[in-house]
Amino acid sequence: MTGFEKVKNFVLTPNFMTISRIVAIPVIVILLMYDTKITTFIAAVLFSAASITDYLDGYLARTRGLVTKLGKILDPMADKLLVSSTLVMLVSLGFMQGWIACVIIGRELAVTGLRCVLIENGQDVAASWLGKYKTGFQIAAVIPLTLHYSYLGIEFNSIGQFFLYGALIFTLWSGLDYFIKARKFLSL
Repeated sequence: MTGFEKVKNFVLTPNFMTISRIVAIPVIVILLMYDTKITTFIAAVLFSAASITDYLDGYLARTRGLVTKLGKILDPMADKLLVSSTLVMLVSLGFMQGWIACVIIGRELAVTGLRCVLIENGQDVAASWLGKYKTGFQIAAVIPLTLHYSYLGIEFNSIGQFFLYGALIFTLWSGLDYFIKARKFLSL
């Protein structure tokens, strides 16, 4: 195996992709701190690429038998860090309302805690279809909100706001669904 093939195989590992999402977070934050058309465009592209690796690392882990304990913990954490940190920046720049970010981030923390309880009880914590829609709408909202300028006559902020309210609905719905399904494990 050549050096190039070794590097290619390493880069295509799920854990590398997950770690790359975490590494992208401070770069996105810094880019958004300098609110220009160029920096927000680059931040949106980087966020998009990181979001794609979220799907890709799970696919590779399942199809190639590369599921690891580290990946099971790190993957959902990387996703939450990526979305949450970008939402915080969007609020700080005035691109979205703070209460919506609080609801989304609060749901993520609550469901993460619930997942820990479920794992402790030997239960399946795979994402439901509602969780997948929630993630899709969050990504579909964050990208145009990050762009937020008008490009080629397209008003990205309006598109982002539309998907943001969809994300809010799926965030609440999927969170409620998790807690309803797990209620027997939540006895006090």
